[in-house]
Amino acid sequence: MTAAIQAENLQKIYGNGRGVLGIDLDIREGEIFGFLGPNGAGKTTTIRSLLGLTRLTGGRASIAGKDVVRESLDVRRATGYLPGDPALYDNMTGRKHLELALSLRGIRDRRHALGIAERLEVELDRRIRQLSRGNRQKVAILLALAHDPAVLLLDEPTSGLDPLAQDAFRDLLQEEKRRGKTIFFSSHVLPEVEAISDRVGIIRDGRLVAVDSVEGLRQSRLKEVHLRYRGEKPDFTSMTGVRGIEVQADSVRFRIAGGTGALWRLLAEYPPDDITITEPSLEEVFRAYYGGEPS
Repeated sequence: MTAAIQAENLQKIYGNGRGVLGIDLDIREGEIFGFLGPNGAGKTTTIRSLLGLTRLTGGRASIAGKDVVRESLDVRRATGYLPGDPALYDNMTGRKHLELALSLRGIRDRRHALGIAERLEVELDRRIRQLSRGNRQKVAILLALAHDPAVLLLDEPTSGLDPLAQDAFRDLLQEEKRRGKTIFFSSHVLPEVEAISDRVGIIRDGRLVAVDSVEGLRQSRLKEVHLRYRGEKPDFTSMTGVRGIEVQADSVRFRIAGGTGALWRLLAEYPPDDITITEPSLEEVFRAYYGGEPS
């Protein structure tokens, strides 16, 4: 697949030494990429750097084949951007915001934008100051998607949305993906990332510490194995990747890294009365990267 978003050693370092400290990205056309990390990890700085909205300290980036510094206007034409803290005009309605945004881009056909507004139940005819936080967020999402961009960069897009609105928004992103859009969104909400992402990047202290599919990240972490025996138990200590073995009278517990082929071969010789293998959730994977748990 063609890369829709690329970054090579992307750096934006602030005076306190924090920021984005050298990130490489290769995000494909038609991919939903979840960018995961707690507040302060560097998610917003990365997105702003990718859009050329902040001066880079080093490295380079491109969107839709356009350099974010030298061809910044082309980049912004190709992208829809939802900032983490959208700035809207309190005295204007959502409809006025939409008309202004589309007219500035020279777009006369409102059908795509109004279809999104209907899907998200955006309150178009009330002034922004009269709207709840969640309804203001819906207006901001609409403005990011209204011009039908090829690439979406969304910073904490479901912030403030109620559960029904979150579901509608996730369905909308899946539909946009089917239409060939590339979607890069940051979040600290693990179930959200797990539900819709093709791949996930985990950022820690300005550095990208993992990039993989949700399933790949799970497979890279330890699985919990619990076996029950009434008869002879095998010796698991010689197996590669086995850790933390706990043997009791009628059970064995341990954790195992990587594939389970060797485990199943051993169990064929010593079949247990009961077996449970628990795959780690994305939340457990995330906490392992941030909590320093052993892998």
